[in-house]
Amino acid sequence: MSDTAGPSIRLLLVTGLSGAGRTLALKALEDLGYEAIDNLPLSLIGRLLEPLTAPGERDHAIAIAVDFRQREFGTEAFDDATARLRARPDVDVGVLYLDCDNEVLARRFTETRRRHPLAEDRQVMDGIVRERQLLSALVDRADLVIDTSNLTGGDLRRLLSGHYRLDSDPGLMVTVMSFSFRRGLPREADLVFDVRFLANPHYVDELRPLTGRDPRVGAHVAADPSYQPFLESLCGLIAELLPLYRREGKSYLTVAIGCTGGRHRSVFVADQIAKRLDWAGDQVQIRHRDAVED
Repeated sequence: MSDTAGPSIRLLLVTGLSGAGRTLALKALEDLGYEAIDNLPLSLIGRLLEPLTAPGERDHAIAIAVDFRQREFGTEAFDDATARLRARPDVDVGVLYLDCDNEVLARRFTETRRRHPLAEDRQVMDGIVRERQLLSALVDRADLVIDTSNLTGGDLRRLLSGHYRLDSDPGLMVTVMSFSFRRGLPREADLVFDVRFLANPHYVDELRPLTGRDPRVGAHVAADPSYQPFLESLCGLIAELLPLYRREGKSYLTVAIGCTGGRHRSVFVADQIAKRLDWAGDQVQIRHRDAVED
């Protein structure tokens, strides 16, 4: 926030692909205490903020969704607007971009029977591809990109709470997640570690249908001579990094553990790391992105 004597404004611009969760994100931010506004023209944001900086006003937190539905919307207009806002000492500007896989977006529009705003007279995938082209430059402008392809509504709310909660001293919330390299890196991850060198339960017939949460799978992975030294080193590294992240004011950290299928090794290792961090007194939650229980 600003060091000025007057009221200050925490402004979050929310953009991204249609169907990626902008409406849900605005609602979640509103629940966190933000004043949420959908589809405000970029040229009007400065005028909206003016009365909020008057003497006697309190501090404000505002989330505004901006996207191509505005006639003036574009990379140049976005850059001009954010530059003007960031030049103000009383405004702290952040940009959140919500992304999502094309196939997932198409499925969401089909399931909800909604029309994509750029595909009124054509296939939904055409609109998705066109919108991605229009917004592609904004990904680099974002302070945070969240890929919602594999997130539930609750997952998105927790992520937003970790990054944008308004508590004066929120501490550090750590999420340890497992994932499959075949399905891509989790874009929300701050730290990524690869455990594909560990013994793979996939090649043991009786273990293949299970997940890393089954004790038999855990015992198989833990029997690998590389497992224990790796776990000790990794937990030691994370323990050393956490105070540094806290010192920098970071409130949310995602540690991602990946293996080939995201079902066995990464699940077991992520659970073990989360347990150790939890014993150390940190706020820890666990998430298994790609593991599916039969």
